[in-house]
Amino acid sequence: MPGKRVQFDAETWAALDLLARDRMMDFQELADEAFRDLLRKHGRPTELMSALRQSAGVGAAIHKLPAKKAPPKGAARKRRGAA
Repeated sequence: MPGKRVQFDAETWAALDLLARDRMMDFQELADEAFRDLLRKHGRPTELMSALRQSAGVGAAIHKLPAKKAPPKGAARKRRGAA
């Protein structure tokens, strides 16, 4: 996961550290939750599947593809022997 450095003033860091301790979370978990909430607030997807659905549009339907059928067991032998 790519990392970035963020600077906080001492008062903000103390408040975040206290919140993390109260909720028994580390700073990364707090940051993940905060950025997820920020993206949701602005209507941005946070997961790949959500992004794909959003890019396909509201009226996009999900179609199931038919399952591939296995070739008959004797078909492979006939092709090899015919050549």
